[in-house]
Formats: sequence, structure tokens, C-alpha cells
Amino acid sequence: MNDSNLIEIILNASPVVQATMILLAAMSLASWSVALAKSAQIRKSKRTAKQFEKTFWATPDLHTLYHQEATIHDEPRGLSNIFVEGFKEFDNLKHQGVHEASDLIAGAQRSMRIAFSKEADRLEHRLSLLATVGSSAPYIGLFGTVWGVMHAFQSLGDVQHATLAAVAPGISEALIATAIGLFAAIPAVIYYNRLSTQVDRLLGEYENFADGLLTILQRQAHSIDKQA
Repeated sequence: MNDSNLIEIILNASPVVQATMILLAAMSLASWSVALAKSAQIRKSKRTAKQFEKTFWATPDLHTLYHQEATIHDEPRGLSNIFVEGFKEFDNLKHQGVHEASDLIAGAQRSMRIAFSKEADRLEHRLSLLATVGSSAPYIGLFGTVWGVMHAFQSLGDVQHATLAAVAPGISEALIATAIGLFAAIPAVIYYNRLSTQVDRLLGEYENFADGLLTILQRQAHSIDKQA
């Protein structure tokens, strides 16, 4: 089948099958847009996380790093956001006269947990679209197939002698709907699995960093508690 015959079959398809093909094409375009955008976002987040973690462990004074991150970035992201929110709460409680180590650590931990949740939502945003396309596109294509086959067999009632030439166009348009559905679903499933794995690994790195920061804050909190 050449391109001209394919286009002709699509243009001559029934309105329902054409609508199904348009819907599947839109779903495919949306999934590819999300997949490429999320891939770029995750790559940038990984690069930023590595840079910040290197800076964090090379900086002896957390106050200096905190003021640097809070002033340079209007809205810190990733590890920077988790660090800024956790250390800010720790520092605020300390200046408010809280000296109990458990209270200082609990406050910092709550703030870091909230920041972590926001970062997880940002990384996972729109990934559900890929899952939706991957799970629903084959069924939508199957609907177009069933409708096309039904339309093809109904057209046989208008002819006196049923031939393969009479039913072939309807079967062809039906199979094209299935093919478009698979074309939309397969890349969406592949990208969803790949990006979900990358997000889980990145969030794991965020959790490890938060644990390391919490250990440092615990040492400082116990020192403050002893001085008090």
C-alpha cells in the first residue's frame, strides 16, 4: 500500500472512523510532547542535583550556602529546595528560642518532607497522560476497527453480489484505526516506564540527600541542646 492509497482510504472512511483516527493522532501528539518535555526536565533535574550536591558537601558552613541559595534562586528546585526549606525551618526555630533537639529536628524534617512532596509532584506531573494514552489508545483503535468492519458488512447489503472489492475498503479503514491506536500506545507505554523509573531513581537521590542533611542538623541540634 502506497501513501496515496493510504490517504485515500482515510479520506473515504466513515465519519466515526475518521473521528477515531483524529482522536488517536491527537493523543499520540500529546504523548510525544509530554515524553520529550519530561525527558528534558528530568535530565536537567539530574544535572542540577549533582551540581548542588557537590557544592553542598564542599561547603563547610551551611549558613553561607543557605543564604546563597535563598538569594540567588527566586524559587529553588530539587535538592536546593529541600535544603533551603529544611534549613530555614531549623534556623527559624533556633532563633525563636527552641533548644530541644527533637523539636528542631522534627520541624526541619516536616519542612523537608513538604518540599520533597512538591518536587515529586513536579517531576511526576503529566506522566499520567502517558499511562492513559498507553492503556486507552488500543481500545479506541479497536472501537474504530469494530465500527469499520460493521460498516463494511452493512455495505454488502446494498449490492447484489458480494465481492472482496466491495468489502475491502471498509476492512482497510478498520485496520488503519487499529494501527494508529498501536502507534499511539506503544511509544507512550515505553516512555512512561522509562520516565517513571528515572523519576523514582531521582527521588531516591533526594531522599538520600535529605537523610544526610538531617544527620548534620541533628549534630547541630544536640550541640544547641547541650549549650542551653
